[in-house]
Amino acid sequence: QVQLVESGGGLVQAGGSLRLSCAASGRTFSSYAMGWFRQAPGKEREFVAAISWRGISKYYADSVKGRFTISRDNAKNTVYLQMNSLKPEDTAVYYCAAGSWETITTMPTLNDYWGRGTQVTVSS
Repeated sequence: QVQLVESGGGLVQAGGSLRLSCAASGRTFSSYAMGWFRQAPGKEREFVAAISWRGISKYYADSVKGRFTISRDNAKNTVYLQMNSLKPEDTAVYYCAAGSWETITTMPTLNDYWGRGTQVTVSS
Protein backbone atom coordinates (compact mmCIF):
# COMPACT_ATOMS: atom_id res chain seq x y z
CA GLN A 1 0.00 0.00 0.00
CA VAL A 2 1.29 3.46 -0.93
CA GLN A 3 -0.22 6.76 0.17
CA LEU A 4 0.65 9.90 -1.75
CA VAL A 5 0.45 13.46 -0.39
CA GLU A 6 1.12 16.45 -2.63
CA SER A 7 2.31 19.84 -1.40
CA GLY A 8 3.85 23.03 -2.70
CA GLY A 9 0.95 24.46 -4.63
CA GLY A 10 -0.11 28.08 -4.36
CA LEU A 11 -0.70 31.35 -6.14
CA VAL A 12 2.06 32.70 -8.37
CA GLN A 13 2.33 35.36 -11.07
CA ALA A 14 2.89 34.43 -14.68
CA GLY A 15 6.57 33.82 -15.29
CA GLY A 16 7.13 32.63 -11.75
CA SER A 17 8.13 29.25 -10.37
CA LEU A 18 6.82 26.63 -7.98
CA ARG A 19 8.12 23.27 -6.84
CA LEU A 20 5.59 20.60 -6.07
CA SER A 21 6.41 17.64 -3.86
CA CYS A 22 4.70 14.30 -3.55
CA ALA A 23 5.58 12.37 -0.41
CA ALA A 24 4.88 8.66 -0.42
CA SER A 25 4.44 6.29 2.46
CA GLY A 26 5.25 2.64 2.12
CA ARG A 27 8.51 0.87 1.50
CA THR A 28 7.69 -0.06 -2.07
CA PHE A 29 7.80 3.50 -3.41
CA SER A 30 11.04 2.95 -5.32
CA SER A 31 9.50 0.13 -7.35
CA TYR A 32 6.92 2.41 -8.98
CA ALA A 33 7.11 4.78 -11.87
CA MET A 34 5.68 8.12 -10.82
CA GLY A 35 3.79 10.78 -12.67
CA TRP A 36 2.22 14.19 -12.36
CA PHE A 37 -1.18 14.98 -13.80
CA ARG A 38 -3.36 18.06 -13.68
CA GLN A 39 -6.99 18.96 -14.03
CA ALA A 40 -8.23 22.46 -14.77
CA PRO A 41 -11.84 23.51 -14.08
CA GLY A 42 -14.18 22.11 -16.69
CA LYS A 43 -11.44 20.07 -18.34
CA GLU A 44 -10.36 16.46 -18.25
CA ARG A 45 -7.35 15.36 -16.27
CA GLU A 46 -4.21 15.46 -18.39
CA PHE A 47 -0.76 13.98 -18.19
CA VAL A 48 2.09 16.34 -17.26
CA ALA A 49 5.27 14.35 -16.59
CA ALA A 50 6.55 10.86 -15.81
CA ILE A 51 9.67 9.43 -14.24
CA SER A 52 10.79 5.81 -14.16
CA TRP A 53 11.42 3.98 -10.91
CA ARG A 54 15.16 4.68 -10.96
CA GLY A 55 14.74 8.17 -12.34
CA ILE A 56 16.58 7.38 -15.56
CA SER A 57 13.69 7.85 -17.98
CA LYS A 58 11.57 10.99 -18.04
CA TYR A 59 8.74 12.03 -20.29
CA TYR A 60 6.82 15.29 -20.57
CA ALA A 61 3.69 16.62 -22.16
CA ASP A 62 4.49 18.98 -25.02
CA SER A 63 2.75 21.81 -23.19
CA VAL A 64 5.30 21.75 -20.33
CA LYS A 65 8.44 20.53 -22.07
CA GLY A 66 11.36 22.85 -21.39
CA ARG A 67 9.57 24.53 -18.47
CA PHE A 68 8.85 21.69 -16.02
CA THR A 69 11.29 19.15 -14.58
CA ILE A 70 10.34 15.96 -12.80
CA SER A 71 12.72 14.30 -10.35
CA ARG A 72 12.63 11.82 -7.51
CA ASP A 73 14.55 10.95 -4.38
CA ASN A 74 13.89 7.32 -3.49
CA ALA A 75 15.73 7.69 -0.18
CA LYS A 76 13.15 10.31 0.81
CA ASN A 77 10.19 8.59 -0.89
CA THR A 78 9.46 11.83 -2.70
CA VAL A 79 8.90 12.92 -6.27
CA TYR A 80 9.15 16.55 -7.33
CA LEU A 81 7.87 18.77 -10.10
CA GLN A 82 9.85 21.95 -10.64
CA MET A 83 7.69 24.36 -12.62
CA ASN A 84 9.30 27.41 -14.20
CA SER A 85 7.99 30.10 -16.54
CA LEU A 86 4.48 29.42 -15.36
CA LYS A 87 1.57 30.51 -17.51
CA PRO A 88 -2.08 31.17 -16.60
CA GLU A 89 -3.01 28.04 -18.56
CA ASP A 90 -0.98 25.99 -16.07
CA THR A 91 -3.64 26.74 -13.47
CA ALA A 92 -5.05 23.42 -12.26
CA VAL A 93 -5.14 20.92 -9.45
CA TYR A 94 -1.97 18.86 -9.71
CA TYR A 95 -1.98 15.19 -8.75
CA CYS A 96 0.79 12.68 -8.39
CA ALA A 97 0.29 9.02 -9.17
CA ALA A 98 2.20 5.77 -8.82
CA GLY A 99 2.06 2.94 -11.32
CA SER A 100 3.97 1.31 -14.11
CA TRP A 101 5.64 3.29 -16.90
CA GLU A 102 2.84 2.19 -19.23
CA THR A 103 -0.01 3.27 -16.97
CA ILE A 104 1.65 6.56 -16.09
CA THR A 105 2.29 7.52 -19.71
CA THR A 106 -0.62 5.93 -21.58
CA MET A 107 -3.28 4.45 -19.27
CA PRO A 108 -3.59 6.75 -16.25
CA THR A 109 -6.90 5.32 -15.12
CA LEU A 110 -5.04 2.12 -14.32
CA ASN A 111 -2.50 3.75 -12.00
CA ASP A 112 -2.23 2.02 -8.66
CA TYR A 113 -2.28 5.05 -6.39
CA TRP A 114 -3.25 8.72 -6.53
CA GLY A 115 -2.78 11.66 -4.25
CA ARG A 116 -5.52 14.14 -3.42
CA GLY A 117 -3.96 17.00 -5.32
CA THR A 118 -2.58 20.47 -4.71
CA GLN A 119 -3.93 23.66 -6.28
CA VAL A 120 -1.71 25.75 -8.54
CA THR A 121 -3.02 29.13 -9.62
CA VAL A 122 -1.09 31.34 -12.03
CA SER A 123 -2.26 34.92 -12.33
CA SER A 124 -1.71 37.01 -15.44
